[in-house]
Amino acid sequence: MKTATKRFSVAQLDEIDATECPCGTARRAFGDSDEVASVHLVNISRDAVSHYHKLMHEVYVVLEGEGFIELDDEKIPVKPMTAVLIKPGCRHRAVGEMKIINMPMPAFDPKDEWFD
Repeated sequence: MKTATKRFSVAQLDEIDATECPCGTARRAFGDSDEVASVHLVNISRDAVSHYHKLMHEVYVVLEGEGFIELDDEKIPVKPMTAVLIKPGCRHRAVGEMKIINMPMPAFDPKDEWFD
């Protein structure tokens, strides 16, 4: 007999332990390597180091604060409710204090974070 598998997952982002990341702290949900995406609640508390991903797309949605996102050396001002799609190969970093939702697709893999 086949066991039914749930076709959904639920996460309470504010209850997930924060992990240090290059731009501050992140609370990461749905990070299994077989997932189509993950979701991170990120407190950007320091200017991030410019980096890129070879395989991963990311969507940033600014919830609180203001600053800018540097995308391939272009500075884009952001404020609450700004959404940014970052494609593979685009060097990027967040600058300023803000809280964002980050949605990596496929799910975040630290091996696909490049600083060269």
